[in-house]
Amino acid sequence: MNDTTRPARTLTRRQALGLAAGVTAGTLVAASPSAQAAPQPDGWRSRRTQNHWPVVDAAHTETSRIEGTNVSVPLLKGDVATVLLHVARRFSYEIDTLRSGDVQGYSTDRAVGADFESNRLSGTAITIRPLFYPLGAQQGTGLSDLEKVVVADILADCQGVVGWGGNAIPVKESHFQIDVGPDDPELTRLAARIRGEDTSRGTGAGSIDPFLPARRRKAAAYLKDAPTLAPSS
Repeated sequence: MNDTTRPARTLTRRQALGLAAGVTAGTLVAASPSAQAAPQPDGWRSRRTQNHWPVVDAAHTETSRIEGTNVSVPLLKGDVATVLLHVARRFSYEIDTLRSGDVQGYSTDRAVGADFESNRLSGTAITIRPLFYPLGAQQGTGLSDLEKVVVADILADCQGVVGWGGNAIPVKESHFQIDVGPDDPELTRLAARIRGEDTSRGTGAGSIDPFLPARRRKAAAYLKDAPTLAPSS
């Protein structure tokens, strides 16, 4: 299938039940987007990216395959790669299977359209299907309401460690990033939890139902106070 053509989708029973239960009628309240600093037309000049991680060269990254796909993505080695690969796996399992060319990670290109795009220079951000969900897309042209339920569950499950470009101005729903600094213990704890789930049967990505009532309530509560992608300081 051509990657520029989005495949048709049939709702599963659990998705239909989630929709009927009022998910799209306001159960999940989107966070207020933050103001975004003006982009740097000559390229990102700082030695640190928007999320305060240092710009790195390729030697500090590793290219890993996203489980359940034939897609590989370069990311900062260690806990960052563990967490962002988990996000990509959940997207592939719970929204739509990822294909070659769907995911971008570490980049040396300093041209950015918004401050948060600089985070790819540190290997701490990914974009998933940027052609489908580009920077500054018009409201209503991105992820569906049901797909946003999944994203909300992913963000809540990551407990503030991961930020999403859907909560930024300009919006970029394809963008996910590490939203804590290099020394934050929450990143270490989350990565350790993910590794533990990956070695236990019936837990982790591929076994999660984001439409369970308890998970929907948790995601809704998280989004009410969800952090937004702030401009760099």
